[in-house]
Formats: sequence, structure tokens, C-alpha cells
Amino acid sequence: MVKITFPDGSVREYEQGVTGFQIAESISPALARDVVSCGVNGETTELNRPINEDATIALYKFDDEEGKHTFWHTSAHLLAEALQELYPGIQFGFGPAVENGFFYDVMPANGQTISENDFPKIEEKMRELAKKNEQVVRHDVSKADAVKEFTADGQEYKVEHIVQDLEDGTISTYTQGGFTDLCRGPHLMSTGAIKAIKITSVAGAFWRGDAKREQMTRIYGISFPKKKMLDEYLVMLEEAKKRDHRKIGKEMELFMFSDRVGKGLPIWLPKGTQLRLRLQDLLRRLLRPYNYQEVITPGIGGKNLYVTSGHYAHYGKDAFQPIHTPEEDEEYMLKPMNCPHHCEIYAYKPRSYKDLPLRIAEFGTVFRYEKSGELHGLTRVRTFTQDDAHIFVRPDQVKAEFENNIDIILKVFKTFGFDNYEAQISLRDPEDKEKYIGSDEVWEESEAAIKEACAEKGLNARVELGEAAFYGPKLDFMVKDAIGRRWQLGTIQVDYNLPNRFKLEYTAEDNSKKTPVMVHRAPFGSLERFTAVLIEHTAGHFPLWLTPDQVAILPISEKYNDYARKVKAYFDAHDVRSIMDDRNEKIGRKIRDNELKRIPYMLIVGEKEAQEGEVSVRVQGEGDKGSVKIATFAEQIAEEVHRQLNAWQAEAK
Repeated sequence: MVKITFPDGSVREYEQGVTGFQIAESISPALARDVVSCGVNGETTELNRPINEDATIALYKFDDEEGKHTFWHTSAHLLAEALQELYPGIQFGFGPAVENGFFYDVMPANGQTISENDFPKIEEKMRELAKKNEQVVRHDVSKADAVKEFTADGQEYKVEHIVQDLEDGTISTYTQGGFTDLCRGPHLMSTGAIKAIKITSVAGAFWRGDAKREQMTRIYGISFPKKKMLDEYLVMLEEAKKRDHRKIGKEMELFMFSDRVGKGLPIWLPKGTQLRLRLQDLLRRLLRPYNYQEVITPGIGGKNLYVTSGHYAHYGKDAFQPIHTPEEDEEYMLKPMNCPHHCEIYAYKPRSYKDLPLRIAEFGTVFRYEKSGELHGLTRVRTFTQDDAHIFVRPDQVKAEFENNIDIILKVFKTFGFDNYEAQISLRDPEDKEKYIGSDEVWEESEAAIKEACAEKGLNARVELGEAAFYGPKLDFMVKDAIGRRWQLGTIQVDYNLPNRFKLEYTAEDNSKKTPVMVHRAPFGSLERFTAVLIEHTAGHFPLWLTPDQVAILPISEKYNDYARKVKAYFDAHDVRSIMDDRNEKIGRKIRDNELKRIPYMLIVGEKEAQEGEVSVRVQGEGDKGSVKIATFAEQIAEEVHRQLNAWQAEAK
């Protein structure tokens, strides 16, 4: 018998060799119908894999991240099987599951091309194959046999991958019907669970991501266990197009890109700059009670800085190259992160245990090379500004620091209306401690501190073993936006590595020298990515306190332009951000145009308003709200801004 421990801590005994599917059946037939894979001792596996020793288990449905990954991984194989039948002689590269679906890199035979026009027949062939409900069978194979098998099939890319990347004893294949693929898994037990399929796009992709190698065809798709799910996804995609931050950012004149300036280098326009500065001001305000010290560090660093930090060894051809000066052997790097600079700030004078925690914050601009094909608006760029901080603490202070930063991140989420979020605690793999630095004692202490901090804050965080960075455990926050997409925003990480590498120390109470623990944290992550997510979450309808223009003043005709200017002058003096539309256009046209600009309030001014010292108020998307005195309206704006900025305080009370 084997003892199986479930996520809730309960334990059941089963016959040795029991499978995840059998365990699901023992709980309920409904669960067995919905489960797609399982986690055994933290590793996702097929449902038909026998369990021969005591283990922890998690049963994954399609709704779970692990379940989706399994489902889409098998769907990638189904796509390849369909392509094999439709395009004789086609060669296969890599075909993984991704965040939203799957893709496969392929090289069609000479004279063959795959375009959007082919999507319907590919989908039809995939559905036809799925209906056969073919068993997906795993085989462990030797390196020699794998090379022989894929050579015989004419799969040159697979053979290259086997020869160059895989070690004997680690190789497996999966077969469904007449198709066999080189793969580690996991997979569905059979293809019949795949009910709804959509090929979404086709693009070029270099083999192994190497621009010097041949370009393959990358085919993207997504699949679901129910047609209804696909229909809902397609509706979401249409909504996502409307919310695309690149489109809205251009319409609202927030940011731009210029080929002459360089790819992936965003330029913040006046309205976007003001928005960004208000984001920074908000965070500074939230940090005020926590005794942070803000610094500014250079955008470059000397070679030795990154040799010390350990980053220099990782600068290869796929990174920004060193900057050489006229002085011999003088070498600088564009700053890829702020941590080494902050370590130097810590080290510039002696520190005592009484000085800790030392909280160093910076809106630090960093540079990281991204391939041209991977650049995407503000979400994937080559330079970005982190709302970064590094907190140097004694080991016994880690828990309190995590609690403080959980508070800060949740205040940010509340302010922006990110009410649907998840938290993940990433711990080291207890079965593979060799890849982590630091003693068992400090790891256990910090991991316990993170879990206790989450518990005390009522944060229901998911625990993932083996997901910690090599230098320490971490806590990440994922939010769901208005249309259900997940974004990672906010992170808190423990670091034992950099303090050791920089030989940082403090004088303990007993006068001994101790190494501090370093905590990294960023509530926004980066200003660029956070802005992109916020644009898509709100569709550009920002909260009143943040929006570039709060009010548009619309005179009915040129006769009332002077009164409109007086209204604007009053608003300027009372911190109400307004624009005046004095174009020689009909009022209906002005209203429509300013609606499109996503300005929250439109104020119509004409003869009556000028006589009474009033404005006629229209609310974005809601229409006419009647007339009100200028001063009263300004007070209402101030009250609404105050309420929005202090929403987290109201909830805390």
C-alpha cells in the first residue's frame, strides 16, 4: 500500500501502482471526468502514470494552470499530427504549450507554404483526429534509438536537438495514432478531451532563436474541452483588441516609438509623462510611513561591479554589449538592474544592527536587450523604469518586512481596482537543495517567515516548491484584469547571494560581524508594464486622479470662448486638469470627439452658464447631469480624487 497525501493534508491509502486517474475516480466520477493531469510530489505527470511509493498529489482540471499546460501541450502534438498528414515531408522543431494555447515551429517541404488561408483545413483535420480519441503513449528510449528513429523519419531538427541537448537516460517519446514526437510530457491520456480548436496566427521564427539559422513557420493555436469556452475566448480576444494599450496609448497621446530613436525604446509624451509622474507620487505617498530613503544611481556601471555581482559572466551575444572608453581596459555596462548599485550604497559606510532595516528605494531605469521579434508596446521593451527597492535586514526582520510590503502592494491594487488577484509563495525544492545558495537554517527561517506573514495578513497564497530563485524564496502577485487575463504585478524576494558577493556586513549586538539579508521588492514591477496593464484593464478610462485630462470645456460657439477661458483659469488655480475645445465646430461634434479622448467630464458653456457662473456637466458614457456652479464642480472633483486615492484607507477602517 502507498499513502497519498492531498492538498488539504488528508491522507488515504491505495494499492501500490495506483494512478492519478484511479485516485480521482475514488473521490468522484465527476472529478474523474474533469481531471486532465496530476501533480505527484510537485511534478506534473500523466493521469495514467503509476505511483509506487508514498506521495503528495494534486489533481488538476483544465481551469488550473497546470491543467491548461497539459491540455495545450497535447494539443500542440495534435497540431503536429494534423500537419504531418496535410503536408507530407514537413519537419518539426519545438512545439510547447504557452500562456494562452500552444505553437509548433515547422519547416514545410520545398514548394509548400502555410498561411492563414490554411487555418480552416488544419482545424478540421485536428478535430477529425481528436474524435478518434487516440491514446497518448509514453516510451522511454535510448539516445541511439532516438537518433535512429527520427533520422529514419527525416526529422533533421529533432535529431540535432537529441545530439546536442539531450543526455542518454533522459529521453522519452509520446505517440498518438501514427504520430510520434520527442517530448518530456506531461500529456493527456488521450486526444478525445480536445473538443474545440482555433488556429490563431502564423509567424516566422528562427530555429533555436538564432537569426543566423533558417527561418521556420510558427503556427499558434488554442484549444478547449468545451466549445462554449472557445466562444467566450474569441469574444475576449475581440475585447482585448479594443483595449490594446498600443492603440489606446497612441489615441490618448501617452507614448510613442521612433525607429530613429531605436526599437523597444519608449518615448513618454507630455500626457503620458504626467501620468507616470502621478504613479510615482502615489507610491512615494504610500511609502512615507515605512521610512524608505530614495536614491538616484547612474544608468551604467563599471565592469567590476558586475563581476562582483556575478552578472558579467552571463553577458553573451544575446545581451547589450560592453561600452568601451578611450582609456585602456575601461569597460562599462548598461545597467540591467539596480541591485548592485544599491549594494554599493549599503557598503559605503559601516552599518550597525541598529541601522537595520535599511530601506533604499529608486525609480531606476534599466536596460535589457530583447530580440526585435519579441518587442511588444510597453510590455516588452529594451529600457524600463522599476519602482525598485532593496531592504537590508537582520534574519529576524524578514517577516515584518514581508508584512509591510504585502500591505503596500495590496494598497496599490485597491487604489487601481485590481480586486481579483492571486499570490504565490515560491520555495526551494527540498529534494534538490544543491542548486540554491545559503544554509538550510536561513532558508527554513525565511520560508517560514513568508508563510507566516501571508497567514497573518489573511493572504491565501499558493505554495510552489522548486519555484524559488537560486538566491532565495519569493512572493509574487498575479492580477486578473477586467476581461480575465492574468498579469504578474508586484514581487517580494529574499536574496542571500548579493550580500555575500559584495561582502556586506553589519555589527551585531555582540560586536560580531554578520551578513544582512537583502529583500527586493517592486509593487508596480515596472512603470512601463504597469501602465500597459492599467490601460488595458480600464480601456483608457483611468481613475479621475490619474487621467491626464479630467475635464474638457466645450463652448457652444465662439461667443462664449472668453467665459470658457475664465472657467479654465479657475480650474488651473484649483488643481483641476482641463482642456478647452474652442474649435469652430458644432457642439455635438465636440462632444463626440472628446468622448473618444476618454475625458471623464465634459462641461458645456453657453449663454445661460455664462450668466449664472455655471457649467453644464456631461459625464463620460452617462450623458447630461445638469448645471452646477464652477466652484462647486471644482470641489466635487477634489472630493472624488481624494476618495479614490484613499480607497484603501476607507477599507482599512
